[in-house]
Amino acid sequence: MMSTRLSGTPWWDDLLDHPDIFTPEDLTEDEIMIAKTTEKFVEQQILPNVESLEQHDYQMERETFAAAGELGLLAIEIPEAYGGLELGKHVAGLVAENIGNGGGSFSVAYNIHAGVGTSPYINYGNEEQKQKYLSQLGSGAWVGAYALTEPSAGSDALKGKAKAIWNEEKNAWILKGEKQWITNANLAQVYVVFANTEAGITAFIVEREMDGLSVGPEEKKMGIKGTSTATLILDELAVPQENVLGEIGKGHKIAMNTLNLARLKLSFANLGTAKRALELTVKYGKERKQFQQHLVDFPMIKEKIANMNIAIFGVESLVYQTAARIDDALEKNSEQHSSKVVGQFIAECATGKIQGSEVLAAVADEAVQIHGGYGFMQEYEVERIYRDARISRLFEGTNEINRLAVAKALFSQFRDQPSEKQNGNNRNAMFILEAERHFAEILKALAAMPREDVLEAQEFSRLVANIYKEISIMRAVYLRAEKAGSGASLKQLMTDVICEEGYDNVERDLIRLWSAVDDGAEGNEMIERIRARAHVPAVENLLKKKRDISEYVVNAEKYQT
Repeated sequence: MMSTRLSGTPWWDDLLDHPDIFTPEDLTEDEIMIAKTTEKFVEQQILPNVESLEQHDYQMERETFAAAGELGLLAIEIPEAYGGLELGKHVAGLVAENIGNGGGSFSVAYNIHAGVGTSPYINYGNEEQKQKYLSQLGSGAWVGAYALTEPSAGSDALKGKAKAIWNEEKNAWILKGEKQWITNANLAQVYVVFANTEAGITAFIVEREMDGLSVGPEEKKMGIKGTSTATLILDELAVPQENVLGEIGKGHKIAMNTLNLARLKLSFANLGTAKRALELTVKYGKERKQFQQHLVDFPMIKEKIANMNIAIFGVESLVYQTAARIDDALEKNSEQHSSKVVGQFIAECATGKIQGSEVLAAVADEAVQIHGGYGFMQEYEVERIYRDARISRLFEGTNEINRLAVAKALFSQFRDQPSEKQNGNNRNAMFILEAERHFAEILKALAAMPREDVLEAQEFSRLVANIYKEISIMRAVYLRAEKAGSGASLKQLMTDVICEEGYDNVERDLIRLWSAVDDGAEGNEMIERIRARAHVPAVENLLKKKRDISEYVVNAEKYQT
């Protein structure tokens, strides 16, 4: 059985007795069929219409949502009682990945609708609200949106100035203020809007036709030009009491828990887009010649292609395991509110968002680089992918905010050092276990410091989050390769690279962190222990392994595992 990991500590299951983790290889035939349906939807409904969608053809976009609704792609997580499929987080991620693989701007619009535009009703709506809105959203008859950000409240999202005052005479809440950069603003028929009441921030269900709501002009953006992004203006907007979502004054819980899962879904979309960029790049590299030689035959290009494939493998392994763990935890703890269960996975969801968006950025950048001057031209898809990718490190919480969230979660969960068990002479396990032991020691040192001092030193949090990210990816790929067995040579090659390079990154950040936390004798001793590498395997020829990895990818002309 997969572990729920609701123990309140940041430590992973023992490598020797690891749980039966979920990997993409475990997808059922039905789930693979859903993936193929989604892929076909992208090929038939989105790719032929990219230019029209990029020009804000609202009618076409609504038709695209309706087509997705007919296929069930908008109802993956909606309970069956309200017309949904109720298939869980890893299937929702699978769909998000495949829409991200070629879906462009529509991928963002889809994620907002099927994620933050729908999940608040599932998790916090009363029976009447679920009956009224979920069937409309799941079918694509209505498009959903989520309005939290304000001009004065971006990363500090809960400090917005929009107000909601109860009016006895009108028997309604009167909302005043503005909500900025709202995705699907000009498409949506219903919005989850957050505003301040005397009791605290509260979530309201606002329908497009309500008096007092208006939508500003489309923002002129660097990328994702096909998404509708505009300001919502709340001008004496009257919202009836029955449209309060959840409890009055408890909207912050809805906002934060909704964003937590949105981060995970975004990481799946980024995964799909990165795969798309890699495929376009390899195909171009096999056609393009320089110096009478195909680009993919140059050693430095081979190395780039290998690095792209390896990085994508790490994200894929991490996010599918995270989603499946959440599914398992929700099933085993069904008596608890979902927000309490999902709240145990803040660090994992934020880590997936960080890594997914940063890998996409790196892959998109290399895609343009390998295309050369053509990659800078709009007639090539990688140019748009490059521009579209930039937003992923900004929304659903900037990556800086997400790193702070990871560190805060780890600081609050820290208890004891991890197991001292070894896992034979497996070199990758040795990298992971040694990284964990050193990580536990620095967390213990940080736990002994005043909490305010640690949190205020944001550089500490950044390094802690980076170390946690590296170890999480190392573990995810290691467990996936071990589960695949001896015949999975490509998985093993990529795992070898990730674990060795990952440990190098951990070592670097540990040394930086110790030098800042303790510049005395103890800190110097810890740094020397790390540098001694007493339990770390000797380096291998990773350049040769990357050449071998690139051969798999070039031959297949797409991402390979």
